[in-house]
Amino acid sequence: MKTLHEVIKNIRPIDHSRRNTIQAKLDDLTKPQGSLGRLEELAMRYCLITGKDKPVLRNKIIFTCAGDHGVTKEGVSAFPAAVTPQMVYNFLRGGAGVNVLARQAGARVIAVDMGVDHDFEPAEGLEIRKIGRGTGNIAAGPAMTREQAEASIMAGVGLVEKYRDGLDIIGTGDMGIGNTTPSSAIVSVITGTDPELVTGRGTGIDDSSLKSKVATIKKAIAVNRPDKSDALDVLAKVGGFEIGGIAGVVLGAALHRIPVVVDGFISTAGALIAAELCPAVKEYLVAAHQSVEIGHRKMLERLEQRPLLDLSLRLGEGTGAALGISLVESGLRILAEMATFSSAGVSEKNTEQTVL
Repeated sequence: MKTLHEVIKNIRPIDHSRRNTIQAKLDDLTKPQGSLGRLEELAMRYCLITGKDKPVLRNKIIFTCAGDHGVTKEGVSAFPAAVTPQMVYNFLRGGAGVNVLARQAGARVIAVDMGVDHDFEPAEGLEIRKIGRGTGNIAAGPAMTREQAEASIMAGVGLVEKYRDGLDIIGTGDMGIGNTTPSSAIVSVITGTDPELVTGRGTGIDDSSLKSKVATIKKAIAVNRPDKSDALDVLAKVGGFEIGGIAGVVLGAALHRIPVVVDGFISTAGALIAAELCPAVKEYLVAAHQSVEIGHRKMLERLEQRPLLDLSLRLGEGTGAALGISLVESGLRILAEMATFSSAGVSEKNTEQTVL
């Protein structure tokens, strides 16, 4: 497998030379120009990313990366850490929110053990890429070593490498009790924003717990002093194994010119790490939705992304990504299946000037 440096070096900016040709096709469809708004934008972006003229989405995968977090010892979550492996089993049984919405979108869900404090037996729909049995408590020291941070990213790249043949689109998802805390720390460090302004309630903590959570993040940043100019250092100091895995999935998708639909707050933390390592990946991203988590907006601004939806979602798992994949497919179906003015015998806009 390539090294992280080689992966980054081989990611290329998108070729925009076909933009006018694709736009002409969109404009020739039986509708006022631009009247399907962001669906047309999604069709355009997909074609530019992949180099295809009339693509069809057949093979869709959502990688739901899971990991445990030592910072849960600080009481930052309303749920116990035992929920992480329990939810992975729920994914495998097809009973989670992401499974329901993925079935609707026609996508497979691949659950990925990036660092769960539990030993899973091999199972269909499960990838075991465990870097460690949960991260360290970031309030007391680094989440992981720099080597583990790089390994988590490369594990995500490896997922794309394994499934990439015929893969049309990727969605990202997460599972990890306590993982909004490292995600808030990541956006705080990278954007230079006070933790109070980017820290939300996660699984639904009360006011007192939220205050404690903010204090924990401030302590983690002070103890670890992550270097904002070095995304790998930020991931190692205050991140999570599943966040690193998501960053790797984003990098792998960009490397192989596969559009990647990014879910909410934690997934976007992974995308943020990827984009800080390689800014070219921003063009390969589709931001599925605006999360309720207050730090998500800062992340999207940094990534120069405008989310497709705002449905007050905060579940994670890849639920928003499943909805986003459906919207991408809608845009592509418009491009491929809608009649043109000439084929339908419909008159185009009257361009003659009427003199009164």
